[in-house]
Amino acid sequence: MRHEIWQQLRAEAKELVSHEPLLASHVYSSILNHECLGAALSFIVANKLADAVVSAFTIRELFDQAFVDCDNMLTHVAHDIKAVKDRDPAADSYLTVMLNLKGFHSIQAHRLAHCLWRQNRKELARFIQSRTSEVFGVDIHPACKVGHGIMFDHATGIVIGETALIEDNVSILQSVTLGGTGNEQGDRHPKIRAGVLIGAGAKVLGNIEVGEGARIGAGSVVLNPVAPHTTVVGVPAKTVGKPCSPCPAESMNQNFLEDSDDPKNESQTSAMI
Repeated sequence: MRHEIWQQLRAEAKELVSHEPLLASHVYSSILNHECLGAALSFIVANKLADAVVSAFTIRELFDQAFVDCDNMLTHVAHDIKAVKDRDPAADSYLTVMLNLKGFHSIQAHRLAHCLWRQNRKELARFIQSRTSEVFGVDIHPACKVGHGIMFDHATGIVIGETALIEDNVSILQSVTLGGTGNEQGDRHPKIRAGVLIGAGAKVLGNIEVGEGARIGAGSVVLNPVAPHTTVVGVPAKTVGKPCSPCPAESMNQNFLEDSDDPKNESQTSAMI
């Protein structure tokens, strides 16, 4: 997949240069001067993360080594680009995702930090985490395990703890927390299974499982496990129905009044919002 996406990215970049010459230098330096997806990605994200202490060149080298050391990292990147393009109506091209969307950038920075963490380069991983938080407004502990096809929509204010797990094809909106419930030690953060959609401002707290294909309403506080293919809404969150789609992360339907044919769900959901 990543080769097809790279070819499409180059085609979109050439088209942009032809009708917006003011961005030509930016597009050439970010996309057209590179030979592959990994080289372009490392250039873009490294230049955003660099500071007076660690140069963009050094961070690019870390990315390039991570692509070698961490299996399937570039394949995951390609799945992430496609996920955003398919799910976000504001992302009208792969190029927009690659150049402009900080949710996508923050996930790729985390992939680098996680690779470093697995290699026991923990202080360097924490540095990447810190810069990611400063630059993108997204704070993900380097130990957190993240699958592919992940979309952080808008992304600002997302916080994800050390022992959290996010499986494949998950969509998370802004200001979401996957956190603990106190100062407990050990495995203390949520496990988000495949296909889950988590609405803006939701807080999922504790070592609980959010089952495959579940959906969490905006602003909800989730303290108990969520069964697969159910919708929960409220403070504290309660089950109000089932998503219309088997994979809410892909459909991105956040109208919880459409959850089922049971008329009781409409009044219950309205009362809880």
